[in-house]
Amino acid sequence: MNQALIDLKDYLLSALPSQLEGGTTEYDELVVVAQASTIAKTMLFLRDDSECQFKQLIDVCGVDYPSRDPRFDVVYQLLSLRHNQRIRVKVRTDEATPIPSVTGIFSAAGWYEREVWDLYGVYFSDHPDLRRILTDYGFEGHPMRKDFPLTGFVELRYDEEQKRVAYQPVQLTQEFRRFDFLSPWEGARHILPGDEKATS
Repeated sequence: MNQALIDLKDYLLSALPSQLEGGTTEYDELVVVAQASTIAKTMLFLRDDSECQFKQLIDVCGVDYPSRDPRFDVVYQLLSLRHNQRIRVKVRTDEATPIPSVTGIFSAAGWYEREVWDLYGVYFSDHPDLRRILTDYGFEGHPMRKDFPLTGFVELRYDEEQKRVAYQPVQLTQEFRRFDFLSPWEGARHILPGDEKATS
């Protein structure tokens, strides 16, 4: 276990007792859980404090846990070149509670937060330009949520009669089938289509 990360974890938990809910060191990585309402203050501290110096925001991503309340995690990955350390900051939220944007602290967060909004529907308050970044303008829903249907809601095709791209509701080309994935030599537990011909 990296002793420097353990020392940093203890330092952060003592310096930010009202902003951090906890922290762990696993696989030589430091993970802290911050409160959503104070994430901007936490990120400012991590960037400017002399013991931290996490000057680079590497990534912001979302995680969906549909059976948990609150449902979403927003995960910030930071890098300190000065101390050669990385830290992962997690924030928990739900569909209705906005998270303060950190674009004023890390300008790189602008597009990352747009991506989390687009794919998961997590809203960032005070974001200067929060709009979709990966999906189409008229897209409905957030496709990285685990309850989003794999086929989506609409499909896109070129209509030869209208001479333009047309959107229409998804239509599956085949009915639902029940696959048993058993070996054909062991035999299925139900009669497969065409087997009735072999017995007559």
